Amino acid sequence: MTETLKIVIPMAGWGTRMRPHTWSKPKPLVNVAGKTSLEHLLDMFKSLPEPENSEYIFIVGPFLGEAQIPPFIKANYPNMKAHYVVQHEMKGQSHALSLAREYLHGPMIMCFSDTLMETDFSFLDKEEADGVAWIMPVEDPRRFGVAEEGTDGFVKRFIEKPQSMDNNLVVVGCYYFKSAERLLAAIDDQMQRGVMLKNEYFLTDAISIMIEGGAKIRTKKISTWLDTGTIEATLDTNRILLDRGADNSSEAGNRTTVKIEAPVFIHPTAQVEAAVIGPYVSIGANCKIHSAVIQDSIIEEGTQITRAALKRSLIGRNCRVEGQVNPSEASSLNIGDNSEVIHP
Repeated sequence: MTETLKIVIPMAGWGTRMRPHTWSKPKPLVNVAGKTSLEHLLDMFKSLPEPENSEYIFIVGPFLGEAQIPPFIKANYPNMKAHYVVQHEMKGQSHALSLAREYLHGPMIMCFSDTLMETDFSFLDKEEADGVAWIMPVEDPRRFGVAEEGTDGFVKRFIEKPQSMDNNLVVVGCYYFKSAERLLAAIDDQMQRGVMLKNEYFLTDAISIMIEGGAKIRTKKISTWLDTGTIEATLDTNRILLDRGADNSSEAGNRTTVKIEAPVFIHPTAQVEAAVIGPYVSIGANCKIHSAVIQDSIIEEGTQITRAALKRSLIGRNCRVEGQVNPSEASSLNIGDNSEVIHP
């Protein structure tokens, strides 16, 4: 690619399905399998034809997003060319992109912040279509958007939250556009027409307008799509990522009083003693775990767990959990940052 590729990541939503964790941090900064979900997302773009020749536009929410995302990127990706746009009103995906128009010229990728997928972007320097939508077949497509393909192999239209289950080719939330200007013109048309669903401007409607104007949009099928949009989905994603390379049990198992049941991720700075950890557990930096049994859980940085049995739990940062260990009665907890749960 000769032109700079723009990668737009909308993340301004309130993250209500990830409460209470999103009371204190944006959803992309919740940890899963040893990294924030945002870091896992950015890892996806290492396969771009020229990853160093990319600019990132983060569309963040007011308050938490604008306060925490820029310093996080600066600290962890000091060489990244990054811009930030604040979406004060939650009017949907197309509205979010319209706010970033000053940065959108030439080729672009738009990917939602809770869309983690396995794909190879290296083909984009030879892509001839006007756009590409990543899709995956699912059992029940009714709560997603689907792509309806024509006999020529290109997309005829997108349908948001279809009533029928006849078409299961769900769009996973990642798109490539050869011309950002052409997409923005379709978004302007969409907003002028008032094409909305539940008071939001959906991007699939803007792309359908592009297709009406002659744009050729094709699909790219994937087989792995991970979601970090809900507590249950995040815990499931933690399991999958630990199975697929995030496990560090060989290093973490060097503790004489700890039984490790792989796969797990235990940060090198975490102190773990007299415990049974795993399978499918991620423990963050500077945690202190003592006399505990933990399975299928995410423990974020700085948290202390003593005399507790946990399973299928998501524990935020700098929490304190204490209670009698009884593996047959393990607790399933979902507690946000700086919380305490103490059993007698």
